[in-house]
Amino acid sequence: MQSSLFINFIGQRTKAFILWLGIVLSLFLSTGAQAATVAVVLSDDSEPYQETADAIERALGMEHSVVRVLSDRFKVGDSALSRAKILVTVGVKAAELVADRGGKTPIVSVLVTEDWYRDAGRALLSSGGRSATALVLDQPISRQLDLVNRAFPNAKKVGVVVGTRNAGILAELEREASAHRLTLISALADSEPKLVSVLGQVLADSDLLLAVPDPDVFNRNTVQTVLMTTYRYRDPVLGYSKALSRAGALVSIYSSPKQIGRQAGEIALAAMNGGKVSGMQWPKYFSVLVNTNVARSLAINVPTEESLLQDLGGEHD
Repeated sequence: MQSSLFINFIGQRTKAFILWLGIVLSLFLSTGAQAATVAVVLSDDSEPYQETADAIERALGMEHSVVRVLSDRFKVGDSALSRAKILVTVGVKAAELVADRGGKTPIVSVLVTEDWYRDAGRALLSSGGRSATALVLDQPISRQLDLVNRAFPNAKKVGVVVGTRNAGILAELEREASAHRLTLISALADSEPKLVSVLGQVLADSDLLLAVPDPDVFNRNTVQTVLMTTYRYRDPVLGYSKALSRAGALVSIYSSPKQIGRQAGEIALAAMNGGKVSGMQWPKYFSVLVNTNVARSLAINVPTEESLLQDLGGEHD
């Protein structure tokens, strides 16, 4: 009798547990089905792109499912892309592939440059009336010149050399330099053979060189020549990347893949909560790197990275 009662008790408990488990699973699956899916399309599987994707996932949190798609495995009818509520592209190649695919799913494009967005990306991403935004790698000019004033308080003349495709930024540079009480010394280098002579003319009348992301001036064939020329003139360089600072720029201001990914995740979250996805956005998170070896070689006293970050509102990479 006691054995029978015990068995019945266990049976009732088991049924109750199964019923409870079924309710929990149904709620979980219902929540998972409703969770917004984000597809992250990478131009390739290199470390910077993977770091960006990792940061995007961290920013989105556990409540949103994320799928990664490599561009070399990209298919126009990929079901993961079709189900996604937001498409995040990492790099120019991925942005162009996804844009060419068509559709109405909003796009957040990251690790692209301002000149790409203005030349081709804006029309490409928003074709067909799709909502799209580009989070560019470039730092706003005002932030760069804020750094000039803080890192080189005695500097009055800022040199800039650009290629012909970037000639349009000189007017904005002129306005911002004036607003920061600086004089802009600028020139166009319309070919690589003329780069050194044009650069020399600018450096002869400048206190420092402001490097801007221009492939006609800074590329793997020219970067060492440019930096060595500035060293001969004893002019420091304010760079736009960690790599440029390590190569010889005295100070650089840049946004890392982790910082860009963090902001991209925040943009995607806002979009899924009804926020607008449009236009170009500047990096919100950024870092400053000081090359102390170059500072010693040029005998220039530069504030510490910590003080510069505090002044500018940046953060360590």
